[in-house]
Amino acid sequence: MRIRSEIIGCGSYLPERVVTNAELSAKIDTTDEWIVSRTGIRQRHLAADGEFTSDLAFKAAERALEDADVPAAEVDLLILATTTPDNTFPATATKVQSRLGMVNGAAFDVQAVCSGFIYGLAIADNFIKTGQSKTIVLIGADTFSRIIDWEDRSTCVLFGDGAGAVVLRAGEGDPNANVGEKGHNRGRGILSTHLHSEGSTNDLLYVDGGPSSTQTVGHVRMVGREVYRHAVINLAAIVGEALDANGLAPEDIDWLVPHQANKRILDSTAKKLGLPEEKMVVTVDRHANTSAASIPLALDEAVRDGRIKRGHLVLMEAMGGGLTWGAGLVRW
Repeated sequence: MRIRSEIIGCGSYLPERVVTNAELSAKIDTTDEWIVSRTGIRQRHLAADGEFTSDLAFKAAERALEDADVPAAEVDLLILATTTPDNTFPATATKVQSRLGMVNGAAFDVQAVCSGFIYGLAIADNFIKTGQSKTIVLIGADTFSRIIDWEDRSTCVLFGDGAGAVVLRAGEGDPNANVGEKGHNRGRGILSTHLHSEGSTNDLLYVDGGPSSTQTVGHVRMVGREVYRHAVINLAAIVGEALDANGLAPEDIDWLVPHQANKRILDSTAKKLGLPEEKMVVTVDRHANTSAASIPLALDEAVRDGRIKRGHLVLMEAMGGGLTWGAGLVRW
C-alpha cells in the first residue's frame, strides 16, 4: 500500500462587513455596471478594524477541524498561505497554532500570493507522502484590504478578505488504483499537484513596499491587461498538465474550483478546456478576489451545499503574483 493525502474536512470564514459596488461608487469614480462587466464582482467582505489575518485563519481552521472531527492535539503540521501576515515575523501560522491548542509538530507561512493555497497543498501532500506528517491543517487567509490603494479604481474594486481551510490526513491508497478504464486514477485523495513560477514577470503584479526595500507595507500594483493574458494561457496549460499526468480528459472533471480573480478569466479558462459553466464553482461575484483564501472558500461552499460529493474529481487551479501558478487534482 502507498500513502495518499486525503482531505477529510473543510471550513471557511468571511468577515461580517459587506461592501457593495454601490458603496464603492460613492467614494471613487466607478459604477456597479463597470465593475460587474469587467470582473463579475458585485460585493466583497472586509475585515473589521482590529480583525487580523490570524483571526480569519483561526476561525476557518477551527471550522475545518470540527468538520473533520479531529482535535487540534492530533495535528502535527499547520501551513498558512498568506500575503498579508499579522507581522513581518513571527509567522502568523504560529499564532493560529497557539490559538487552536495545537501542541505537536510545526507551523509556518507560505507566500505565493493567489497561488498560495495550491503551493500549500503541494507541500502538505509531500509531507504526508514522505511520512513526516499524518494530520495537517492547510489554511489560505488574506486581508488584502490592508494593502489596497483605495484611490486606485483599477485595483481597489477587485479584492476582498476571507479565509478557508482544509484538514488533510494520511490514508492508504491502492497501488493499482490508477490502472483502470481509460487510465483513470480512481483512488481517493490528492492525485497530483503541479507548480510553476516565472520571476521575470514579477513586475506585472506586486506590492510597492516591503521591510527590506522601503520599510513600508506598500500597495498592490498591477498591469491588468498583461496579467489577464498570462492568466488565460497559464491556467489552461496547468490544467492540461494535471489531466495529462493522470491520464484524464477535461470531460472527466466533475468540478473545477479555480482561483476567484475575475469572472472573465474563469470563463476564458473554462472555454479553452471545453468545460460547461455548470461544472465550475464561482464565488467571485460575492467574495471578490480573496487571494490565497479564494479556492478553499469556494471549495467549502461547494462541499457544504452538496455539489461536491464523495468520489467526485475536483480540479483546483490558481495564478498569482510572481508570477506563480499551479493546480491540484483531488478525488474527493
